[in-house]
Amino acid sequence: MSEYQFRETEKKWQAYWEENQVFKAKDDFNQPKYYTLDMFPYPSGAGLHVGHPLGYIASDIVARYKKQQGFNVLHPMGFDSFGLPAEQYAIQTGQHPAITTEQNINRYIEQLKNIGFAYDWEREVRTSDPSFYKWTQWIFSLLFNSWYDLVDNRARHILVLEEHFEKTGNQLVKAASDEEIEHFSAEDWFNYSEEEKQEILLKYRIAYLSEAVVNWCPALGTVLSNDEVKDGYSERGGHPVERKKMMQWSMRISAFADRLLRGLEDLDWPEPVKEMQRNWIGKSVGAQLAFQLVDQEEKIEVFTTRIDTIYGVTFMVLAPEHELVEKITTTEQKQEVEAYVSIAKNRSERERMTEVKRVSGAFTGAYAIHPFTNEKIPVWIGDYVLAGYGTGAVMAVPSDDDRDKAFAEHFNLAIVEVVNEHEKIINSDFLTGLSIKDAQMKAIDFMKDKEIGYAKINYRMRDAIFSRQRYWGEPVPVYFKNDIPYLLEEDQLPLELPEVDKYLPTEDGEPPLARASNWKTNEGYELEKSTMPGWAGSSWYMFRYMDAHNNDAFVDEEKQQYWQNVDLYIGGSEHATGHLLYSRFWTKFLYDLGYVSVDEPFQKMINQGMIQGISEKLLRTKSRTNNIGVAGSKGVQLLDKEEFEFASLDIFSKEDLNGETPQLENYTYVYANINFVKNGVLDVPNFIKEFPEYQNAIFHTKGGYWQNGEYIKTVSDEKDFKTKSEVEKMSKSKYNVVNPDDVIEKYGADTLRLYEMFLGPLEQFKPWNTNGIDGTAKFLKKLWRLFHDTDGNFKVVDAEPDKKALKALHQAIQKAEYDIENFSFNTSVSTFMICVNTLTELKCNNKTVLSDLIRIIAPYAPHICEELWSLLGNEGSVSEGGWPTFNPDFIQEEEHTYPVSVNGKHRDNMTFALDAPKEEIEKAVLANPKVQKWIEDRPIKKMIIVPKKIVNIVV
Repeated sequence: MSEYQFRETEKKWQAYWEENQVFKAKDDFNQPKYYTLDMFPYPSGAGLHVGHPLGYIASDIVARYKKQQGFNVLHPMGFDSFGLPAEQYAIQTGQHPAITTEQNINRYIEQLKNIGFAYDWEREVRTSDPSFYKWTQWIFSLLFNSWYDLVDNRARHILVLEEHFEKTGNQLVKAASDEEIEHFSAEDWFNYSEEEKQEILLKYRIAYLSEAVVNWCPALGTVLSNDEVKDGYSERGGHPVERKKMMQWSMRISAFADRLLRGLEDLDWPEPVKEMQRNWIGKSVGAQLAFQLVDQEEKIEVFTTRIDTIYGVTFMVLAPEHELVEKITTTEQKQEVEAYVSIAKNRSERERMTEVKRVSGAFTGAYAIHPFTNEKIPVWIGDYVLAGYGTGAVMAVPSDDDRDKAFAEHFNLAIVEVVNEHEKIINSDFLTGLSIKDAQMKAIDFMKDKEIGYAKINYRMRDAIFSRQRYWGEPVPVYFKNDIPYLLEEDQLPLELPEVDKYLPTEDGEPPLARASNWKTNEGYELEKSTMPGWAGSSWYMFRYMDAHNNDAFVDEEKQQYWQNVDLYIGGSEHATGHLLYSRFWTKFLYDLGYVSVDEPFQKMINQGMIQGISEKLLRTKSRTNNIGVAGSKGVQLLDKEEFEFASLDIFSKEDLNGETPQLENYTYVYANINFVKNGVLDVPNFIKEFPEYQNAIFHTKGGYWQNGEYIKTVSDEKDFKTKSEVEKMSKSKYNVVNPDDVIEKYGADTLRLYEMFLGPLEQFKPWNTNGIDGTAKFLKKLWRLFHDTDGNFKVVDAEPDKKALKALHQAIQKAEYDIENFSFNTSVSTFMICVNTLTELKCNNKTVLSDLIRIIAPYAPHICEELWSLLGNEGSVSEGGWPTFNPDFIQEEEHTYPVSVNGKHRDNMTFALDAPKEEIEKAVLANPKVQKWIEDRPIKKMIIVPKKIVNIVV
């Protein structure tokens, strides 16, 4: 065949890979291993656009490269298949979410296979598959049956805690637990009823049930995570969200805070992601102290990192959700406080944290006693204080904190300076004159002596809410006896989702699982009606790939010890404080209990950038009563409007001929489907066929206008309708989504793969421009022609390779290896292009050279390389053909090309051997006709020869 036939070739080799299981990871523990993984995709109904495969292609290149180097490569793919979109669709249509999820997954698999990824499809997992979520439920059971020992600094089985209670009660136990736990003796424990014992244990369990303030969305009938709420509304659907106290399952991730923080230091992750986790964990070293309320038994606990500013405290502020607000508010202030709380609880934490200029609050009418001065200070509530951070209360120091100061100024509260410009304490009784550090130490000693406070390390990170009032999620393997939660036995797992008549909450507001006809154990006990959140399955899925079909364990111990953890993880930074934090938490927990041999799941991580779309916009009138001016030789013409009117962008590129510039605020932009725009010009007739609502619209151009698909000339033949192009995120609503299927159909999968890598560094954002893909497609055709003559006959010969060809090849081998090891894929593509151009110029058809060339290009463009590898007479896949060895001897320079100048002006280039004598260079240069032309008959004053640099003749 004369030209490369990519369609037939790609289907051929994709079938070969699947039939021969070329990329199946082996259980050969003697081979060096390499585990590369893409972040778990959620299979949406829209399928993939060209931005999605960017990270997948990069990890695929590394996987293929490592396989060629002799590694046992684990490169799996699966689906995070529980999710709110499928459930919302089920609510709207009545169709079971499992059906749409299955359809979406099949679509994803089809697209992924078309791109030619080297996945081990036998290891595919889906979080919604009962055989997978059986083990998610099993891990939940471990978490429920564990506590965190602060002495050993690790998770331990709950039976160990019960042994402590039986011997000495809880007075000697140092554990992560609920704050309000009364001390009891071994005798007390012995005398407690079963229910009392279980209630106490629940306060220590890592997975526990308690009342928590959550983001409740009445319209969706479920709790939402902070990531699913934006500006007080659900991210999906835009429904109002309110803060509400509810009984919820939580995970005691806060117990692992210090280990999660310290573990970041050894990870090869992008620094911004590590910094986001550090900020989210929020370690603070300070002091905890209590402010006694006036005429009340209660105290207000506060945590502060600046106890040295204690004398600057002039008031206190509680979060509107604080448990003391209702108790301490006076009758006179009750109405105002209740009104304020009602408003504040519906504002998201994100809003309250970021809106620093907004000041609001209400006075409770209560006062507290300053523990150092014994003065009365007022107690307010304000939504800039959050219930989930610290103690939900702050001692306000307006002279030292901007938000406290804004609050004080707004409500005319006292401000007392406590630190001077030399950072010494002033106006502070026995702390005056001390440095900040010394004042902190002395104040803490004072609190200890008075028994009003103590030094403390605090973390901003709160325990993670773990339950959702949804249908489409993992059932929690718990039943209730006398309102106490108990675990199902392991042989009762998986607890599968029941059939329900609707996927909505019940009329009584219970979760959808309450609609099941008999959601009870065989003994008649009620099963938990909430399901697990989306992050449950994705917190451990990386281990399941190591042993995807094991029915007896979540992963075989020997296999886990071999694969260890993920060597390369590629995905988005938006998961920094969600999935990436939770998976680290679960891994450390499983490590503590001895189920895995590593305490970090992902050793190296890369955040791929985003491929953005080119949006095309049409300028349209905002009001149907206005007319658009059309610039022409007779000035601005106005055409009567029947429907919408649009104006070509170039109409407004210059002032109108009457000297006035149209006011663009009278117009708006409308997105146009990019399939109807080429080089910034709208195909008007086909556009209105696709969008009949614009059938009668007028599309003004410089020379006339389009209507009903026909051009009406009023001034000239300038009928192009120009659009406005902008680089934006790919989105269906912007009509700028590029489907990889369309690109593959037109150019092939190898072209798509190469082009996505060629666009720029992996981590950067870059726009997709289909116009630029032609160059990549031409490169592959040029590569193909290297192996064929002009008649399309295979022309490779087995002979002694040319030195120049070997030099070009080994420069490419060296660069390709360096680039893959350093994840600089775009520069490799440039290297391949340069090498192929050089070999084409050299008319190289040497088998040795071309075989090695194919092996280094194969990770990027595997289909064409497989075909050429086969034509070269090789058996099997090129991925099993090894990686060529770089030989530095072949790139040693033997000659150098000198720029030759006369009186400093460049006149020619001449090549000499590196060891050429100076006299030989002088003689050859002076004999060069081009040089002689510029010397003429003038005497040569001197000739400057700088080895491997320049030759300059001065006349």
